Formats: sequence, structure tokens, C-alpha cells
Amino acid sequence: MLRRYPAAGGATRLLSRSPRPFSAASMVATPDGRAVLKRHHVSVRDRDGLMEEHRLMAFLAAANWGDGERLVSPPLGDLEGESVVPIGEWVYEAHAVAPGIDLYEQALSWTPFFTTGHARAAGRAMARMHLAAQGYDAPARARRQLVSSFTIFADSGFAGSGFARSEFDLADANLGEDPVARMAAYLDTRPELMAYAEKRDWLASMEALLLPFFGELRPWLRFLEPLWTHNDFHASNLMWSGDSADAGVTAIIDFGLADRTNAVHDLATAIERNGIEWLRMGEAGAEVVRLEQIAALLAGYEEVRPLSYEEGRAVAAMLPLVHCEFALSETDYFLSILHSEERAFLGYEGYFLGHAEWFRGEQGRRLLDWLNQWAEDRTLRGPR
Repeated sequence: MLRRYPAAGGATRLLSRSPRPFSAASMVATPDGRAVLKRHHVSVRDRDGLMEEHRLMAFLAAANWGDGERLVSPPLGDLEGESVVPIGEWVYEAHAVAPGIDLYEQALSWTPFFTTGHARAAGRAMARMHLAAQGYDAPARARRQLVSSFTIFADSGFAGSGFARSEFDLADANLGEDPVARMAAYLDTRPELMAYAEKRDWLASMEALLLPFFGELRPWLRFLEPLWTHNDFHASNLMWSGDSADAGVTAIIDFGLADRTNAVHDLATAIERNGIEWLRMGEAGAEVVRLEQIAALLAGYEEVRPLSYEEGRAVAAMLPLVHCEFALSETDYFLSILHSEERAFLGYEGYFLGHAEWFRGEQGRRLLDWLNQWAEDRTLRGPR
């Protein structure tokens, strides 16, 4: 495969195999250095799906990042200039190894940064990426497996909500501003997920658990401008300048969950992925919220791109809902691709419902109260 890519020129040795799910990936030694080769099954990511990601990466690689180095590199092109190579039921992509140290290579999602310095550096990197992404006006992604979209709880009544119109057509579906109707439309295009959710009375869960959170988010949605975002801004998707406590970010990698959402959605996702230790929830008495890291992440972000008061309030309101569409997409993947109801149970009950339910408990409410107070403490700044 790597003989197809002039920048690689072939392969001499497999250096590592990624332990992370959803695609096969290896770092490979080539005659001209190192490359990362990924393989996807077409049922999860076909050529068109990968090109949605690659076009964003190419835009970011050419964008103006201010006075600093660009943190995103484009994928490699083959002999015909194509960045995606389909062969039978597989599609392949190749990337140059990003500059820096893969400090979090073995870190699981939902685990914190090693230091608050890393959290602050990540916030700065995210803000720089958001500024670089301005002007990229591609439509939201088509319906795909394993994409972190923002459709169900977006407010389609406001042009700036970031609503993803490619997911379903408002005029035809007559969805208006009703999350219940948009949830029904989301399920309607995913028959296995619909059958599973109907058995579990998804409407009752929406009304009792999710709609109250949406009521807190809705006043702020009109202040959120659409933006293509990463949507998996975890420490393991960053490369680092070293292993010191104050190391900086040298590269942002893995845009597999990217879509047209908004900056607050990306920030809230980063808090969910890095600031809450979900894997320790089973430990009696465990304090799973890392407030010092969340504060550092937000502070680093605002050093580069200050948030308006409304955006600040939206961070807290978005947080209990930001995981929902990826959790549903993951559940659908477990059902329709892996045919595993056991994993689907973890995706739906444990992730989609369980994470939202956690925010009604003591630690969850305390975190939301802290974020709301953080936003109020910035009131004197006013809107940008």
C-alpha cells in the first residue's frame, strides 16, 4: 500500500499497532521516514466519508494560524493525488507522523491530562484550531457511523445554531424546533437503533431526563455560530513538545469524529473526555471530577479566543447533552455492524442515558454549578 504514496515510498518495518478501536492502524517505517497507515471497512467509513475528514484537514493545514505553527497536517496523497485508496471492501488512508511526542499513546478516553499545564496547553491549541477553521463552510456530514454530530438538541429556529441540515431536511420532516421530532427522525434512518430504542421507551427517557437539560441549553443556542470542530479533543489525539508538566501541543490528529457543530460543543466534549473520570464511577466514594484541569482547559482556551458571556453559559448547559449523538451512533455501530446487544447495552444505557443521569447526581450538579458560577464571574466582560 505505501508504495502508492511518493512521500513514503514503501514500507520497511511495522513499528506499532494502535490499540484504539474502530479502525486498524499502524505506524510504519518507510525508506523516507515514518508514516501512519489506517484501514477502514466501508460499512463504517467509505471513500466519501473519509474525504469529508480529509477536506477539513487540508483546509486547516493551509489556514492562517496566526504567529504560531500550524497544528494540523494534510493526509498524504498517492501517485494520482488521491488521499483515500479504496480496495474491495476496505479503504485506506496514510499520514505523515505528526511532529512531537505521542505522550498519551496508551491513555484511554475519559481519563484526565497528566498535568494542569497540559490541560491549559490543550485549551490554547483548541482555540487556535477554532480560529483557523473559520471560513470552512462545507455542509455537515452525511449520516455516518461513529460521528459526533449536533442535530437533535440544536435549535433549528436560529440560523447560528450549528444545525446539521444534511442529517435530515427540516422542510420535509416538519421537525421545527422539537428535539423529540428530531430524535425520531434520527432513529428513523437507523432501523436497528430504532428497534432497540423503542424497546426501551426512548420517548419517556427524553421527556424525563433529556428535555429538562435541553430547556437549560435552549436560551443560549442562538449565540452559537456554526463551526467545523474536532469533537474528540482528548489528550491522546494531541502530540506534545516533551514529557514535562508544561509541555505544549505540537499537533492535533485524528479527525474521525469531526463535523459541523460549534465551538462550545467542542469545548464541552473536551471537558467530558478529559475532565470527568467516567471509568472510576464504580469506585465507592470516588471523586471523578477534575475541576483544576477543567479550569486550566478553559483558561488556556480564553487566552487565545475569549468566550462571550452567552457562550460561557452554554458550556455548562451543553455538557449533559454533548455526548448524546455520539453515544447513539456508537450504539448503532454495535447493533448494525458488530451485531452485539451486550455492547449496545453499554452504549445506550451506560453512555447515552447513564452519562446524562450522572449530571442529576451530587457530583454532576456540583460540576454544572461550578461552570455556571465560572460563567457568571465573567459577566463584566460582556458579549464579545
